Amino acid sequence: MHFETRAIRVGQEPDEATGATIVPIYQTSTFTQEEIGRNKGFEYTRSGNPTRAALEACLASLEEGKYGLSFASGLAAEHAVLSMLRPGDHVIAPFDLYGGTYRLFTQVLEPMNIRFTFLDFTDPVKLASAFLPETRMAWIETPTNPTLKIFDIAAIVNECHRHNVLSVVDNTFATPYFQKPLSLEADIVVHSTTKYINGHSDVVGGAVVVNDKVIWNKVRFYQNSIGGVSSPFDAWLTLRGLKTLAVRMQQHERNAFAVARFLQKHPKIEGVLYPGLEGHPGYNTAKKQMTGFGGLVSVYLKGGFSEVNLFLKNLKVFSLAESLGGVESLANYSTRMTHASYPEKLKNQIGITDNLVRLSVGLEHADDLTDDLKQALAKF
Repeated sequence: MHFETRAIRVGQEPDEATGATIVPIYQTSTFTQEEIGRNKGFEYTRSGNPTRAALEACLASLEEGKYGLSFASGLAAEHAVLSMLRPGDHVIAPFDLYGGTYRLFTQVLEPMNIRFTFLDFTDPVKLASAFLPETRMAWIETPTNPTLKIFDIAAIVNECHRHNVLSVVDNTFATPYFQKPLSLEADIVVHSTTKYINGHSDVVGGAVVVNDKVIWNKVRFYQNSIGGVSSPFDAWLTLRGLKTLAVRMQQHERNAFAVARFLQKHPKIEGVLYPGLEGHPGYNTAKKQMTGFGGLVSVYLKGGFSEVNLFLKNLKVFSLAESLGGVESLANYSTRMTHASYPEKLKNQIGITDNLVRLSVGLEHADDLTDDLKQALAKF
């Protein structure tokens, strides 16, 4: 089946008990057992729930993986994956990461004697030299948040294989509609399903998808033991959003192109970051490993905090808010919002400056979006 069909059908057969076409919300904490050691496949919702199982099966299918796991948040999913590490282990990661991931690495795991090396993943020489005997994992986020850098997944994974190191790809921005890291031999894919996969800004969630049963069993153990699982209702909402992922991503991309091209020509814009623009440094790599360029556009305004604040205060269609990937358009001031936990020196090094704005381009009419940007830019 094609992607669009799998999003609607996989894991979502009619309910055996009632014939319900849509997977029911099994809003129960526990399941009655027929006798000791005999049940219908479920015992306790933290350990497994039919609604969550349907979502996990669908997510695995869309990522072209064998096993999926659904979590209460993207960071809960990341934590479960990182729980495979032990004190003394070493992880390599790019400078460019979601701020919450960086905080998890540096403020939660580093005090537990898990070491991280941050570097430029676009430099193959630096990447090759970063592997140590203690390296157990490489963390890849592409496109990155918020500077939208593109890393060559296949090349990095190949280097990981040479060193017997697990490769983890955060596929939140691209989604499985535009990018499939497991098909590029990555070991683990993680998502914040809060974003495009759910797509309606009404639920928080995360996911892990793998092909290796040993890895799946390890992460599933931590999912159950730590307990950061998605509730039945959250799983149901996410499954509902997932059905329209393909059509939404197509429109997100169309609108993002319209916004990026409009801003490229605007005199008050210093620079536009969008992987679909031919001038983007990662354009050729993106074309190689992605089937589309996504719905995020980051821009540098001419000016500083005062000019950016005037711009953001005067937006009418775009909302100033955390998060991304919903049907509505959002604007994010990364240096003080999603990446507030980054040290100032590191933010400046990777381009998260006081004149950078990340736009999550939604599904409104493209003309309304560009008109809104035009009038807000006119305020300074």
